[in-house]
Amino acid sequence: MTDPALPRKRFRDKLKPGKWADLRKRFGWGALLLVLGIILLLSSGMWMRLGVSLIAGLMMWELARLTAWRHPEFHSPRHPVLIGTLSGLVLLAMLVLPGDWPLLLMLVPIIAGLSGTHSHERVGYVLFTVSILGAAYALVAMREAMGLPTVFWIVATVVQSDVLGYFVGRKLGGRKFWPSISPKKTWSGTLAGWGGAFFLAVGLLLTGEAPWSVLLIGPALAIAGQFGDIAESWLKRRVGAKDSSALIPGHGGAMDRFDAMCGALLLALILMLVHLLPVIGG
Repeated sequence: MTDPALPRKRFRDKLKPGKWADLRKRFGWGALLLVLGIILLLSSGMWMRLGVSLIAGLMMWELARLTAWRHPEFHSPRHPVLIGTLSGLVLLAMLVLPGDWPLLLMLVPIIAGLSGTHSHERVGYVLFTVSILGAAYALVAMREAMGLPTVFWIVATVVQSDVLGYFVGRKLGGRKFWPSISPKKTWSGTLAGWGGAFFLAVGLLLTGEAPWSVLLIGPALAIAGQFGDIAESWLKRRVGAKDSSALIPGHGGAMDRFDAMCGALLLALILMLVHLLPVIGG
């Protein structure tokens, strides 16, 4: 007679050790992040602004650590905490104050952080600061200007690209997409992410929820997200770090989790400003 516990034992054996060893932890924390993300998107007003500002502050805390951790003599141990806190407050002000001029407040964490950043990493610090704060600002702006379905589509495009890239890339393997910067990313996983974005767009088009342009912009958002991931991999490789932090078990830090989202949101913001971002369900 077959032992009923045998299938469970085989499944556990597959998870340890090997390329799927981190799957259980990654899935559990990923599910929690997904739930929290949905709650954040469903919120509005001050609650959404506070949540987005908190995430951006955590990412800026990690950025300050990454760009100066090799040379602690350039800053006090409190430097990353101060930069993260300042950035979160600046973003909140950008989201609360009326008009476009609050975008200039982005200069505050840039100027405040440069003195604690190693000279070799200052360009990276400036670019990533603009990207993080700009993407966070874009999320709230699009949530209010384009509506919840459009933001859900952007987020779903990035999430499916990340999930398909992880599973297909690890299952099929193959040629690396950009081995000198991101040694784990494969062409098989990358193409799976693009394909997933296209089929998601097809579903929206066939149900009448989106115009035909979604077929082009969906994959473009997935590509932008993947390059956001590659950009962060470049920074981590440059400073010799595996993860941006150990904040999220199985995922690394906030930058590791939201780097692709930053890339997609920045592209979506540009498309919205030139009236090319499709409205989903509108």
